[in-house]
Amino acid sequence: MKYFFLSEGWTVGRVWASEGLWQITAWRRQPDIQQMNICLVEQNELLWLYRAEEAVLTVEVKPTAPQQVAPIGQVVLKRLMSAEQVIERLGSAETRCHLQNIDLVVR
Repeated sequence: MKYFFLSEGWTVGRVWASEGLWQITAWRRQPDIQQMNICLVEQNELLWLYRAEEAVLTVEVKPTAPQQVAPIGQVVLKRLMSAEQVIERLGSAETRCHLQNIDLVVR
């Protein structure tokens, strides 16, 4: 799996795999990209953690309401993170981690 953080108010656009732009007709499905229930808070901004399948190489992200974001229309994420990099980021001193809807199992 690969991971990336995405600001609240942004969404995933186009996706690329090793063969180029993700083609739903060729793959016969959407790429598996899921928002997880973990976010970071940095300078009052929520950064949600997303998980992407291994075949995903590049992800285009864009604001959900383009008129509210002044100069930025879209961003392309070319280097997705490994699980180890996510853990390192979650453990950094500058961030606070919020977990939502986590079921605790006590044994």
